[in-house]
Amino acid sequence: MKTKILSIVAILAVSFAVNAQIDRSKMPKPGPAPQVKLGKAQKFKLKNGLTVIMVENHKLPRAAASLSIDNYPHLEGNKTGVNSMMGSLLGRGTSNISKDDFNERVDFLGANVSFSSDGASASSLKRYFPEVLGLMADGVKNSQFTQEEFDKEVKVTLDNIKSGEKSVTGAARRVESVLTYGKNHPNGEFVTKETINNITLDDVKKEYNTYYRPNNAYLVVIGDIKPKEIKKLVKKLFSDWNPGTIPSYTLPEVKNVETTEIDFINMPNAVQSEIAVINTIDLTLGDDDYFAALLANQILGGGGTARLFQNLREDKGYTYGSYSSVSQSRYKGRFSATASVRNMVTDSSVVELMKEINKIRYQKVSEEELKNAKEQYIGSFVINAQNPSTAASFALNKELYDLPDDFYETYLAKINSVTLDDVQDAAIKYFRGDKARIVITGKAIDVLKNLEKNPVYKIKYFDKYGNPTEKPELSLPIPAGLTAAKVVDKYVAAIGGAEKVDAVKTMMFVYKATIQGNELELTRKIAGPNKESNVITFGGQVFQKQVFNGEKGYSVQQGRRQELSGEELETAKAKALPFEDIAYKAGKLDRIESIDGNNMYIIKFKDAEIFYDVKTGLKIKSMRTVKGPQGDVQVPSNYSDYKAVNGILIPHKFEQGMGRFTLNFELKEVKINEGVSDKDFE
Repeated sequence: MKTKILSIVAILAVSFAVNAQIDRSKMPKPGPAPQVKLGKAQKFKLKNGLTVIMVENHKLPRAAASLSIDNYPHLEGNKTGVNSMMGSLLGRGTSNISKDDFNERVDFLGANVSFSSDGASASSLKRYFPEVLGLMADGVKNSQFTQEEFDKEVKVTLDNIKSGEKSVTGAARRVESVLTYGKNHPNGEFVTKETINNITLDDVKKEYNTYYRPNNAYLVVIGDIKPKEIKKLVKKLFSDWNPGTIPSYTLPEVKNVETTEIDFINMPNAVQSEIAVINTIDLTLGDDDYFAALLANQILGGGGTARLFQNLREDKGYTYGSYSSVSQSRYKGRFSATASVRNMVTDSSVVELMKEINKIRYQKVSEEELKNAKEQYIGSFVINAQNPSTAASFALNKELYDLPDDFYETYLAKINSVTLDDVQDAAIKYFRGDKARIVITGKAIDVLKNLEKNPVYKIKYFDKYGNPTEKPELSLPIPAGLTAAKVVDKYVAAIGGAEKVDAVKTMMFVYKATIQGNELELTRKIAGPNKESNVITFGGQVFQKQVFNGEKGYSVQQGRRQELSGEELETAKAKALPFEDIAYKAGKLDRIESIDGNNMYIIKFKDAEIFYDVKTGLKIKSMRTVKGPQGDVQVPSNYSDYKAVNGILIPHKFEQGMGRFTLNFELKEVKINEGVSDKDFE
């Protein structure tokens, strides 16, 4: 042991001696770029135009193939969605094998075979690869498009459209593309119920026969292969795939705005704002400043150590994360900086995003930032280069972008050669803080007033499909004499009437929800005057319990009991159970707001807003503001599926916001004036 300790001391002494000779006031010179050996690609071309690229890698007895259809983007117009529908129907049975037999054979071989509108892929153990590639080839050449499968896909697509109608994120991504490229550009058109209903089975077949052709395709085969055998196999399987004439299409010109502006999309159901600062760019893989653009983006918003993340999350606490991206394209790429933020800090987040974008344009980054960005890229490149598919994708890129043969062999050296001036030049050129769209999708009534205080940017308004609109009405006039008490009276009448409500002394509810595959159960018992018990079980065990007996209460979580106090206690006392809405009579009728086409009375009561449908009188939603580690957070609850129980309408479904998650509860059991005793509140 003594010898071991002396050895450690000796090592430390040498370490300190070496460190003492280092001048830490000077930046160390970067070492030579690591040498990365990539698998050598071989290629040939079939008479039908199919280009085949092969990369040997004998580390594992596996092989894989990837087919890429490299068609020029084209506009689908009033049949938008036909290309993706065609891709979804590929491989669902061929003229040689049924859909079920195809899938069963793939499963039996332990293989993977998939199809899409822009290609196909297959992988398996080496010994099964010839058969698996044959199955893929059969799907590519001989797919049967049946009316039955087409009808199924139409229904699935329409269901997906319907389920996404209220998605704030979905609306944000859609409108961002529409505004960036325009609806007359392939990148700006989007699928709707109308365009899907315009598509016929014949349209799908025509799309396949027109655009799914070998003369615009590349087949990459990698793994434990012998090129001579693969060449023979590919010729056998793909030579009879007939080429065709691909229609030409001229892309419309895409321009950035002349002056940075805010484009606002009102989504009344938004509990946070989606912000994206966007401008189009002309950047292609292999451009002289390509590597400088990558590093500039890495420093600005490439991850958790980048400037945007450090500012908006770590420093300000506005968001869970803020990032930027720079996408190269042979047609038209784009730069974007994004964040999903709380409604109340939307305006401040815009200021910070633009501050960071302009800062990296007009001030050089530090030596340390550039060094770290290079190390991240080099490390990622070296790790990815170990993957056999990387060599294949590199070989395909060389074909698609006409890159020099040594492009990837010199990749790391080019990264290392980027200077501080190069980074700033790239940021000025591609991060157009002066000609960008600041696209904000959020709740107008919560964020517009503060956004309008910023004199720098003009605000334009759009609907969730990218159509220009007038400035949204932030509220509707409240009729004379209407009060919160009268709204609550209307609610009581709507659920069954005052007489039936007054007859209720106790209620018990059992709700169930699923989270991460586990069942969560909420048992809620309430009694007058103002008693409440909530018990949550998760995975069969009690996860949380909260009890209030009308005067005092406590909560238990993971075995730890804590007495209710402060705001929690006051909130509990302010309820008027068994019907808490009665307490809202003392609130303020704040406004009438249109949400998803329905007008809502909104009562403010302490830290909550409660929404009642003007037409039905029923409670639709409540929004509580609670204090979180990063500031105030809005917690939404949505109520629906009202059904009568003992003559009283009770919502059988409600959604509860839980941070970044939403729990969908369903009412499984309800009892009125039974199943509750005083012991439940002890």
